[in-house]
Amino acid sequence: MSSHPQSSSQTAVHAELTTNLQVLHRAPPNLLILLAPPRSFTTILSAMLGQHPQMYGLPEVHLLVARTMEEWWGLCSEATFNMDHGLLRVVAQLIFGEQTEYTVKQAVGWLRRRTHCSTAELLEMLSHQVHPRILVDKSPSVVYRPEFLRHIFAVFPQARFIHLLRHPRGHGESVMKYLHARRQMGPVPTSHWLLQLAGYPSMSLVESDVIKPSSELDPQRAWYVLNMNICDFLRSVPTHQQLQIRGEDVLRNPDQELVRIAGWLGLRADNGAISEMKHPERSPYASYGPPGAYFGNDRNFLRDPVLHSEAARPTTLEGPLSWRHDRAGFLPQVRQLAEQFGYA
Repeated sequence: MSSHPQSSSQTAVHAELTTNLQVLHRAPPNLLILLAPPRSFTTILSAMLGQHPQMYGLPEVHLLVARTMEEWWGLCSEATFNMDHGLLRVVAQLIFGEQTEYTVKQAVGWLRRRTHCSTAELLEMLSHQVHPRILVDKSPSVVYRPEFLRHIFAVFPQARFIHLLRHPRGHGESVMKYLHARRQMGPVPTSHWLLQLAGYPSMSLVESDVIKPSSELDPQRAWYVLNMNICDFLRSVPTHQQLQIRGEDVLRNPDQELVRIAGWLGLRADNGAISEMKHPERSPYASYGPPGAYFGNDRNFLRDPVLHSEAARPTTLEGPLSWRHDRAGFLPQVRQLAEQFGYA
């Protein structure tokens, strides 16, 4: 049975479809997700990226740790921090035009009327509000559970992911410093996220002898487990949809690293765009919010949201850890993973 040759019109249609598919493949994604443990420069990088003319950086909205908005509201009611503040500020800004006490109340009602929606649908609504800019999400809570990460990729298969790194010593010192500051405000509940991070993983979460739980606060364990969660997840993500960035490199050499990120996303990488990204303080979420949604981002950033290169001071994998009473150094597996990330 012989085949009929294609007509010139069919050939033209086929060529047009092929071109369109190629354009779609090259088109920037509508969602960029920063993956990192808490205290890993996610706030500053999200605010920097959000100042690019083709991106929009969110505060911590914590949407994708739940499947539905009803479930999200339930988690907010149980959280040991103001989990809802970030999303309330975003809805006030994007849906009602500004962040005031009144628009925050409007945002609460708007979100309550959408408890039937999935969190993915809600994030998609926000994405449409900023289109054609890329939405940048940076809620560190998603890296605690591999199922959170798998769900994100299932509902947003075209999303891009940046694995944001921080040296385990700098990370651990930041966790303990932040915890010390919180203790100055009064007793810290054992369920507080900072204590959970500093003492992570608990016995119930340890499934192997790779990391042994301990009663001593030692944030290197969380650094290892949460970064391994990310590494394991990214094995299922196409290589062109993921990028690994060391936060210290961004702070020390923002021009080079921001050009690298913009180029990977297929966005503008000219001097004007890069210059804008070096001003995270211009984000609409770079200061304390109105009553009812005061936070939504790291408090240190809210107090002083400018770019500080000195925050990326040199650190080493050698020597004792300042937070350990026995002055022990890094666990072998922590050291090995840090070396794989290029740290010394």
